[in-house]
Amino acid sequence: KSKSLPIFYLLSKTILRIPRSLTPSLVTDLEILRKMEKPAEEKKGAQRLFKRSRTVLKDIVEGDSESFIGKSITVCGWIQTIRKQGANMAFVELNDGSCSGNLQIILNKEEAEKEGCLDDAFTRAGTGVSVRIEGKIVESPKSGQKVEMMCKKATVLGGVDAKAYPMPKKKLTLEYMRTRQTWRIRTRTMRAVQNIRNQCAWATHSFFQNLGFKYVHTPILTGADCEGAGEMFSVTTLLQEETDIKDIPKAKDKDGKETGHIDFSKDFFGKPVSLTVSGQLNVETYACAFADVYTFGPTFRAEHSNTSRHLAEFWMIEPEICFATLEDDMALAEDYVKYCVKCVLENCTADVELLTDYYQREFKLAQKKGQKKNEDPPPKHIDSLKALLGKPYKRLTYTEAIEILEKEIKEYRCIVITEEEKKKMKAKDFKKKTKGKHRFENKVYWGVDLASEHEKYLTDKVFNGPVILYNYPKTIKAFYMKMNEDNKTVQAMDMLVPGIGELVGGSAREDDYDKLIKRCEELKMETEPLQWYLDLRKFGSVPHAGFGLGFERLVMLTTGMQNIKDVIPFPRSYGVCEY
Repeated sequence: KSKSLPIFYLLSKTILRIPRSLTPSLVTDLEILRKMEKPAEEKKGAQRLFKRSRTVLKDIVEGDSESFIGKSITVCGWIQTIRKQGANMAFVELNDGSCSGNLQIILNKEEAEKEGCLDDAFTRAGTGVSVRIEGKIVESPKSGQKVEMMCKKATVLGGVDAKAYPMPKKKLTLEYMRTRQTWRIRTRTMRAVQNIRNQCAWATHSFFQNLGFKYVHTPILTGADCEGAGEMFSVTTLLQEETDIKDIPKAKDKDGKETGHIDFSKDFFGKPVSLTVSGQLNVETYACAFADVYTFGPTFRAEHSNTSRHLAEFWMIEPEICFATLEDDMALAEDYVKYCVKCVLENCTADVELLTDYYQREFKLAQKKGQKKNEDPPPKHIDSLKALLGKPYKRLTYTEAIEILEKEIKEYRCIVITEEEKKKMKAKDFKKKTKGKHRFENKVYWGVDLASEHEKYLTDKVFNGPVILYNYPKTIKAFYMKMNEDNKTVQAMDMLVPGIGELVGGSAREDDYDKLIKRCEELKMETEPLQWYLDLRKFGSVPHAGFGLGFERLVMLTTGMQNIKDVIPFPRSYGVCEY
């Protein structure tokens, strides 16, 4: 009955905090009820001022297209292709960025609003040209599309010099597009990737907010090295382009002699400061008041590497949960990844299908060129994503993972040949030794920091799906991770996914002050810069855990892209910082 609806809705606000993965049908029903409530601004009498003077193409291409038939509308966008048929007719594919699909528009001078109003479009129209089109939506006889638009009036907003346009109509490689960072978004492939990136960002906030987490903005400038890796960008005002090297203040020892180091006490902050590699330490301070928090922002690492897996600037998602264990942390990570994948499949279906077709087409093209002759075609990307939503992710200890890999080597399914060993071998000997075996370039033993090749072998060959490893050796993990009773391993976990390897890294945090101090001493760490963090264990300390997820790796997972530089708008890496 309608009278019971308000009471049920009040109840739904609490129920909606339940993870979607636990109550999918219930949450869907409650969301329908939620949409029935009027927006807050309407209740207060406020009116929305912004209103588009055009129809968004997504509403036509991906929405109820048949409801537009017979309606006169205005659309704007960029011409993707134009095909002229005689002097009076042309077919235009238009896209406005709202979706991957295009709307076909027919330019017919005989159907124009008045004589000559399409002449400018016929003369200047081409790939990349921006236009405003006024016309009527009609049923399309063309297969693959339900409607098209009959143009009555066309206005060229921005022309293009076809000879100088950096993104020509021909098929472009990802390598070429990387050299045109400001233009590559105009391609269908890159638009699909960035649509999915946008959806993953929205899903991130949606997931944590529905669970009652607080979003915390952690600082980009920091005086602490969260991971202890030392690969950080320094921030200073002492080194300007016009600075003479002899004017840089030098540090002195007790006897007044110069040490050869910079005196950062004369710098802007009065001490060494860097760009952060993680917001974790800072967000833990807020976790001790809010209990459940997360941060989502840019982080930086000064690694001298320019591989397909490395960026100098990247985004991290780092939730922190109090009164929680490592088991809770693993469950949260799995729920979060599944939620993001589900949102992409539901809301970016056309983009996923476009990329699926793209990868299949690229593989066939490579085979025609004589490449990838002995490789199986890649699985359909859309099927790979659906597989991530099925059964629970496999969990096993680091030790068990090492035993599995050692067994694979012992039973000759895998072989370890380092790059140095390969260089010393003859080509025919190398081919003979590796025939029928999977080659590892890095050795496998207990205590090794698993390489990407090891992680991918576990996910792609052994378990054929995601894997969560836990209880890692303390020697390869960060100082803040909680020690196990064996005093050899810490309560750390990594989520490994097919095609990528590590996607998530997390742990239970050490909440005992004395134990954390002892661990810092073992690692010979300077504790003074971290005293504010250590003191959290002195006043109301609680068991807590958290994880970090590189956002670009999540986008790689959901898009299927193999190079991390293709999933971020403006990649910064070693030797590359354009625009």
